[in-house]
Amino acid sequence: MTLLDRSASESFREGSLPVLATERLILRAPCFEDAKTIATLANDRRIAENTLRIPHPYGLADAQSFITTANTTGGEIVFLIARRGGAVIGACGIAQFGEGPPEIGYWLGVPFWGQGYATEAVRALLDHAFDDLGYDVVAGGAGEQSGLAPGAGKMRIPVDGRRPLSHPRARLIRAGRSIPSRPQAVGLSPRRQA
Repeated sequence: MTLLDRSASESFREGSLPVLATERLILRAPCFEDAKTIATLANDRRIAENTLRIPHPYGLADAQSFITTANTTGGEIVFLIARRGGAVIGACGIAQFGEGPPEIGYWLGVPFWGQGYATEAVRALLDHAFDDLGYDVVAGGAGEQSGLAPGAGKMRIPVDGRRPLSHPRARLIRAGRSIPSRPQAVGLSPRRQA
């Protein structure tokens, strides 16, 4: 599909969402070309069991609906997680539900579990939430089902306020891993120095 074939709203959504880059990953807006890959990866019962909003079975129509509605409301930002070589491996996002703090969520295709991709993507997402979107607190955690994604439940550990963490706002998040230096953000203005 050429750029001229895309709908104006899809092109606008893709252009208005930044692209975040880490050592191994690119976080970008979903596009219609991703539908088949998303449907294939998300159509696994273990994905549905570890997420709140992904049904099982998950088909091409579900993926197309997800892409159509992604990033259309002001309360939710959705990124696809792709390896630097271009292959989509999952999705992540930030959503504001009600009066509570914004929540992060993510899923990865089962073949990509246990390789540190979720941690890398979530770190980039947290940096974007704090540094670029200006959030003061973000809630979230991994699925607690017993061992479906190796180590996934361990990402939800209370922060120990007595130990310094490297992210300037790490004490405010409800995720317990230390956040290393900020991944490179592509398409964003440089961070202001205080």
